[in-house]
Amino acid sequence: MNSRNDNVTQAQKLAALSPFELKDELIKVAGGGATARSAANLPMLNAGRGNPNFLATIPRHGFWQLGHFAMRESERSFAYLPEGVGGFPQREGIVERFDLFVRENKGQPGIDFLAGAVSYVRDQLGLSAGDFLYEMCEGILACNYPVPDRILKNTEVIVGQYLRREMIGKHPFVGEFDVFAVEGGTAAMAYIFNTMRENFFIKPGDTIALGMPIFTPYIEIPALNDYQLNIVNVEADVANGWQYSKKELDKLRDPKVKAFFLVNPSNPPSVKIDEASLQYIAEIVKERPDLIILTDDVYGTFADNFVSLFALAPKNTILVYSYSKYFGATGWRLGAIATHRENVLDAALAKLPKEQKLALHKRYESITTDPDNLKFIDRLVADSRTVALNHTAGLSTPQQVQMVLFSLFSLMDTPDAYKNALKRLIRSRKRALFETIGIPLKEGDPNVVDYYTVLDLEYFGERAYGREFVDWLLKNTEASELLFRLAQDAHVVLLPGQGFGTPHPSGRVSLANLNEADYRAIGKAIRTLLDEYVERYCAQTGKHVAR
Repeated sequence: MNSRNDNVTQAQKLAALSPFELKDELIKVAGGGATARSAANLPMLNAGRGNPNFLATIPRHGFWQLGHFAMRESERSFAYLPEGVGGFPQREGIVERFDLFVRENKGQPGIDFLAGAVSYVRDQLGLSAGDFLYEMCEGILACNYPVPDRILKNTEVIVGQYLRREMIGKHPFVGEFDVFAVEGGTAAMAYIFNTMRENFFIKPGDTIALGMPIFTPYIEIPALNDYQLNIVNVEADVANGWQYSKKELDKLRDPKVKAFFLVNPSNPPSVKIDEASLQYIAEIVKERPDLIILTDDVYGTFADNFVSLFALAPKNTILVYSYSKYFGATGWRLGAIATHRENVLDAALAKLPKEQKLALHKRYESITTDPDNLKFIDRLVADSRTVALNHTAGLSTPQQVQMVLFSLFSLMDTPDAYKNALKRLIRSRKRALFETIGIPLKEGDPNVVDYYTVLDLEYFGERAYGREFVDWLLKNTEASELLFRLAQDAHVVLLPGQGFGTPHPSGRVSLANLNEADYRAIGKAIRTLLDEYVERYCAQTGKHVAR
């Protein structure tokens, strides 16, 4: 009796965990580490967390070569001291010295890229090559505070151009936008939630909408005692290709909904919002000009012809982007927040009641002589360092340099060779997975991005084995049982889709972090497990299932 109660308690504890914490429990069951091997000499295959096993090499080579040049620049000062003391780079003559450095190191990895980057910045973006090189050298040496604190001057132009290319594309876009360089998309989320609360955009008891399924922290943060928000789920439907129906999107018309947060392309389905739905949301925004939208578009660079909601409703939308997945740079912690220079957030701040304006005036008066007109994005910067430390705010300058080099690498890759290589890579992995499981793979949907895929038990199970089998399986197994069985029997780790808000029991498979042969092994393990349940079903019910 006690043993059964202990098992129930343990199941309840596991059910309360975030899928990213549950992953650790699954890893323990599967073998304990990425290189652990079972008694059968089987490697653990962790397709849970979406850390890619690919990365962009060319801009990294450029980073290290730039570091060598910057060190030469630094050592020009205080050269008379033998103790290894350098100084700041000198602006005068820096372009000529860089050209000499390039000639001396011709043929070294990253040199041609770095020379091309300087040429692109000067010839295509119209920036001063000298100012750019000085900013990059000072930045990579990390010898000064980030100034401006929101983002370095030339860095903002280059990152802005990258966001225009990847997030806006050919869509018409009127006006300019500001960028805040942050420590990855996770920092962006934390900063935005905090500043929205501090500036009275959200308060306990308010309602926000979430485009479901969604990256789990967007579900968990609003429930914290810091926020205590009510949630309206805007559900995407697997049977509808993971798109939002008009009926679901109409929930945004409710004036109680203060903000709409979404990940596009979605996580975990990895499907971008189709053009019709983007237009429909933009029409709702016209009817509800006070609606705030946050779109987290980290996977947009894996999509074909991606257009962000930021392009269609720029004045209502906060854009969040992370460099982590596309460039294989999760450890660099590189992200950006962008807001249009004419936006509803700043307009709403100007219309706050007198008492709230006074409170915010007092909050920000130590960092500006005009706190009432401090823009929302600059409040993000200040709040990221609890206002009082605003003078030391900002993403570390070497991080900003790598962000710039990643951006220029993409901007200079006019045929999208790197992007197309990554698309081929992850899509061949998905094909291998589905073929081995025995699930027909529908190809050709331009909205499917394939960074992840969701193995929806109800949707795929019904099509493969029939509705009666699925009903039996759901009745006779816990939602996480199949995941633990995969971990224990086959040393395969997936994340539970329901932790991301999927409507049916499912597993999220990252297609980014293992090789093609591994996905075939995962597919075989899933097929073996399902066949075992089919046999049990047939034995218990006396019914036959075609396989």
